[in-house]
Amino acid sequence: QVQLVESGGGLVQAGGSLRLSCTASGRTFGRSVMGWFRQAPGKEREFVAAITWSGSSTYYTDSVKGRFTISRDNAKNTVYLQMASLKPEDTAVYCCATKEDTLGVFTPRAWGYWGQGTQVTVSS
Repeated sequence: QVQLVESGGGLVQAGGSLRLSCTASGRTFGRSVMGWFRQAPGKEREFVAAITWSGSSTYYTDSVKGRFTISRDNAKNTVYLQMASLKPEDTAVYCCATKEDTLGVFTPRAWGYWGQGTQVTVSS
């Protein structure tokens, strides 16, 4: 099994920045894809960003392009989500996830392991 633990969430004013971290432990995939999703109250879980094991490929949903940056440190089994120019509509619980390949990377159902999530609240 894989355990994923997120950290770094909190309350920030619009226009501010936060950096989320997610550390994997247990049976980790040698060349796993790692990603971030978010779920706002009353809404479905949505894809935010993903990164391949080498870091050579990254994926973003349109609403965060140019504002969020995903990165990873494989030596630490950790993926990061640097969020800048935050907006109130970014408010959600952010969860990290991992899978073996990029098939269905934009689809929550395609991901096998999930963390518990960390709350991000952006005030206007």
